[in-house]
Amino acid sequence: MIFIVVKFKPRQEYVENFTDEVAEFTKATRNEPGNMFFEWSRSLDDPSEYVLVEGFRDGDAGKEHVTSEHFKKFVAGAPAQLSSTPRIISHEIDADGWGEMGEIKVD
Repeated sequence: MIFIVVKFKPRQEYVENFTDEVAEFTKATRNEPGNMFFEWSRSLDDPSEYVLVEGFRDGDAGKEHVTSEHFKKFVAGAPAQLSSTPRIISHEIDADGWGEMGEIKVD
């Protein structure tokens, strides 16, 4: 799986409605056949920062994503909505989805 975490800092005028601004991109990405998850969160430490956690089946699915029209459209328009360049961690991991946490067990 390609596991990706990206941190976004929207411009002040987009902070409160950022997920609305990216809703079309989010929906299109979630509909990609190789997408496993695409989840937005807001940082508790910095409420003006959004965190995107993404999973793609494999490198081919990741390539399909970054060459899609909705990705190209998002990349072209994002700088106008952001106050800084997003920060990313992207890594191929040996997993096929979420697993249970070993340290905590709920019956």
